[in-house]
Order: sequence, then structure tokens, then C-alpha cells
Amino acid sequence: MAQQYQEISDKHRQFIADQKIFFIGTATADSRVNVSPKGMDALRVIDSKRVVWLNVTGSGNESSAHVQQLPRMTIMFCSFEGAPLILRLYGTARVIHQGDADWDALYALFKPNPGARQIFDVSIELVQSSCGMAVPSFDYVSDRELLTEWAAKKGDAGLQQYWADKNQVSMDGAPTHILELQRK
Repeated sequence: MAQQYQEISDKHRQFIADQKIFFIGTATADSRVNVSPKGMDALRVIDSKRVVWLNVTGSGNESSAHVQQLPRMTIMFCSFEGAPLILRLYGTARVIHQGDADWDALYALFKPNPGARQIFDVSIELVQSSCGMAVPSFDYVSDRELLTEWAAKKGDAGLQQYWADKNQVSMDGAPTHILELQRK
């Protein structure tokens, strides 16, 4: 049965640390709902009411566009190994670009990644757990390094061009501000 909590407990924190994948859900008032899988050891629990996660360059930039218009975000974790559990974090998110004052301190929490694009700082308003008994079991094999290798091969100039070509607006036309908010 689902249970709700006002903060991330130590038990939740350990569960989050054990997961290899999480999912982000965002939308504006009139956009498509976007759900994105994330991995790469890209999430940190700062305290019982706050998490941050590193967003790397990808084909779209929906989460950034959405959060800048409507800052709600849901983060979901599922156990694919061990005891079944689904854990959702509901909160208000803020996009941090490389040119923002908070970037250096927060980016230092993560392994350097050549494709780093934004960091999302999420204030947690509600934590919900549910049974997860219908989620299938899978064995973790390894992380994929393809995206990191692709970004390293592109280099800074290539990533800037990719952002200009592919990451300036969401699929619904909402701006991401990816270029004007990067380090100059």
C-alpha cells in the first residue's frame, strides 16, 4: 500500500543510493508530459528535503524548458533487484546552468562529465512509496559509456553547436535558455 512522508528518510536515502536508474517527469500547463530515464550516478540527496541531479546533453531538453515555465518535478525510483518498491519524490525544481553562481559547488558533487548541461535542484514537498510488486526483476549488468564518449568526442565547441541545433527549445516550442545561460 502507498505511504506518504514529508521528507526523505535514511531508509529512502539508502534505497535511492542503491538504484542505477531513475525517471524524471515534467510538464508545463499545456505541453506534453515528458518522462525521461536517467542513470550515470547522476543524483545526490543533499538532505531530507532536497536532491540535485546532473543533466547531460541529449537529444531533447524538455525538463529544462518545462521547469523554467512550471517548476514542478516528479522523480521516480523502482527496485528492479531485491525487494519490490517504488519511491516517488514530488517537488519544486530549479534549473542551474553553467553560468549560474551555484554551478561550481553543485557540479563538484558529481564525477566530471564532458556532456554536463544543467543541474536540477529539487526541493522535496512529498515522498511516496508503493509496493512495486508488478515491476519486473532485472539484473544490473553495467552502465553504458556511449553518451559520455560521444560528448567527449564532440568537445566543448561541438557541444555548443549541438545545443544550438537541438537543445534550444522543447518539442512544444518552449525555450530552454541553454546558450545564454552558459559560461562565457
